[in-house]
Amino acid sequence: MSSFPGPGFRFYEVQDLLAAYAAHDYTFADSPEAPGPALSAYLRIVSKDPQRAATAVQQLDDLLHTGLHSPEISDDVALLPKIEPVSGRSVEDCLRIIRDHLVQRIGHPASEAQLLPQNGWEYRERFPELSQFLGGYFHQDFFDEYTSHGEAVDDYLAGASETDRNQLVRDIAELCALTATDRDLKEAISILGMEVSPPTGVGVRQWLADVSGIVSRHTGGQ
Repeated sequence: MSSFPGPGFRFYEVQDLLAAYAAHDYTFADSPEAPGPALSAYLRIVSKDPQRAATAVQQLDDLLHTGLHSPEISDDVALLPKIEPVSGRSVEDCLRIIRDHLVQRIGHPASEAQLLPQNGWEYRERFPELSQFLGGYFHQDFFDEYTSHGEAVDDYLAGASETDRNQLVRDIAELCALTATDRDLKEAISILGMEVSPPTGVGVRQWLADVSGIVSRHTGGQ
């Protein structure tokens, strides 16, 4: 039985870590000297939550100590994204390189540059509640379920916790601050799952500001 707490299963944080590699062609591209694109994206995400990096190190240690091919964890390993090692290295070698970079980052925290995410995985990790809000309520079947944008927002508010609502407000503020142009913002919310346009006559930036205001007032009124 796993000694590591957390949702899902024994290697839940390693699963999320490897999902970053799945978004980059399922390939390890790290060297002992420098992280590749996937690990760099993961490091940008965990720079705001160092405990995630520590959890990933714990779970990697567990995985490597137990052995990838151990029957004890075969069901758990089957759930992990299948990432290909570079020529001349085993999967275990690659995981050890990742671990070393994580340990180095934990010991020497870095303030990551405030840049837009590089792919869908990083967008969803960076703006989790905005991704849930847009993808869950403003998807391709929007017009089959709602008569207006306001109705969809009300539906979200009916089920969202205060923690979720506060996270949504933070996500909207951060995304709007990071996007220099409305074109960048439109591209970002599309990646995050929005498949319909804002209400007629309302720009995307204004609509997000309106949503943030509605959510904030709902939270403050409770």
